[in-house]
Amino acid sequence: MEMMRRALIVISLLTLLSFVVQVYSIGDSYVECERVVNKWAESSAENVKSEDKLTLKDLLFFLHIPRTGGRAYYQCFLRKLYSLDQECPRSYDKIRFDLSKPNCNIVVSHDDYSLMSKLPNDRTSVVTILRDPVERLFSTYEFAIEVAARSLVHPNLTSALSKVKPKSSRMVSTMDIWPWKYLVPWMREDLFARRDARRLGKLKRSALSDVYNTEDVVMPLHEFINHPIAHEIIHNGATFQVAGLTNSSYLDDAHEVRRCVRKHPSLGQLVLEVAKGRLDQMLYVGFTEYHKKSALMFARMVGLQVLSRSKSAPSDFQPKSTNQNNDGSSAQVVPDKAVEGTDQTTSIGDEVSTATDTSSPKGNMTAEQLMRKYEDCIENSHKVQKSRRSMSLKKISPVNFTKEARRLVPDSMLEEMKILNSLDMELYRHAQSIFLQQQILMEDHEKQTKILAENVPVEMDAPRNFLLLLVTLVPLVLFSVVVMLRRNFCIKYFYVAKMKKAG
Repeated sequence: MEMMRRALIVISLLTLLSFVVQVYSIGDSYVECERVVNKWAESSAENVKSEDKLTLKDLLFFLHIPRTGGRAYYQCFLRKLYSLDQECPRSYDKIRFDLSKPNCNIVVSHDDYSLMSKLPNDRTSVVTILRDPVERLFSTYEFAIEVAARSLVHPNLTSALSKVKPKSSRMVSTMDIWPWKYLVPWMREDLFARRDARRLGKLKRSALSDVYNTEDVVMPLHEFINHPIAHEIIHNGATFQVAGLTNSSYLDDAHEVRRCVRKHPSLGQLVLEVAKGRLDQMLYVGFTEYHKKSALMFARMVGLQVLSRSKSAPSDFQPKSTNQNNDGSSAQVVPDKAVEGTDQTTSIGDEVSTATDTSSPKGNMTAEQLMRKYEDCIENSHKVQKSRRSMSLKKISPVNFTKEARRLVPDSMLEEMKILNSLDMELYRHAQSIFLQQQILMEDHEKQTKILAENVPVEMDAPRNFLLLLVTLVPLVLFSVVVMLRRNFCIKYFYVAKMKKAG
């Protein structure tokens, strides 16, 4: 009996000791992670004067957050503003361009903010676009499946993989771009596995009332958002991209910081604050949801500055031959098959287009004219994308992702998506306040410009200015003549009346 009692005491002590060691270990892990994240946050603090943020610098870095509409800005805005020889060669994995090139003025990339460590910080302006985190998550899921579904023309996965083109140092395809180089192969493998299982009768056909839960055809949304790959790459992706902490970061400590934040979510607030600070210092922050308003703001805040420079230094905007070697040359895009019914080709994942505009930017173009060009371009781009999407989704019919289908997703699922992207939700709200400030600044700037324009003397030797002067002065002269005639008539009438009264 005594031995049993002693044994129980020993077991209890060992259990208590194990618990204490575990608690200490957890506490020690948190303390160490807090130190790691704090050290990174302190070294990442922005130290830029706020008065410089609205002035376009020598190099423009368009930080393209996936599924925000950035491709439209690149193809329909930036390619209208910058000539091809001004583009730093595109690279979504490694830096291949020579920044000492005088005409290297724009970088468009899915790279995260850590790319700034490779760029001249004091000569670089950053712009980006954000999107509602839940809508961006929907779009990421749908696009990964859409691109992967194109491989279903092959009889099996082995055949599909054998047709994948090898990487080229001068080509860029969706399969080279973060995060699609991870997400598309994952979805492609899953689609083939489900198709094979369906043919063998291992999967029952799902009801089509919810296209986001058709497990016999595609990975259900709830499975997708809870997968480790989604936690690693997708959730809070905008925050980690602006913070420079994606799994493709150039920073040595990025992996450790991400690991600590996943293990201790409360440390994510430090990452969020860094991301907020970086948004605060950007030249422009746009929104997918406020598309037209954002585009007009971009045209006025960024576009007009680029055009102004092209007007003052037209020699910098003369297009050169694009058939150059890889030393500082523009990376070409892997062309996909032309869309049926069109004569255009786009990259495999619709992220970049092979369509080129070699014309020089017009320095005297107004924001409204730039917007008209943008709207014409984007209308055509949407038609191409719609056609490609339709062709891809036919391969996983009857699944068809639409805005109406999103509205049928249960509220519980939407709430889970928000919780999984809590940092992005906060960053999005912060960006909304920045957007409002940009709008106020833009309106104030336009008022000041109008006042200055009204006080600037008109050059009489310019025909256009003379015509404007004529149009402005003629009504004033006519008005003055009418006033003088009326005044003379009144004086004469008053004088005659007075004489009659005196007589």
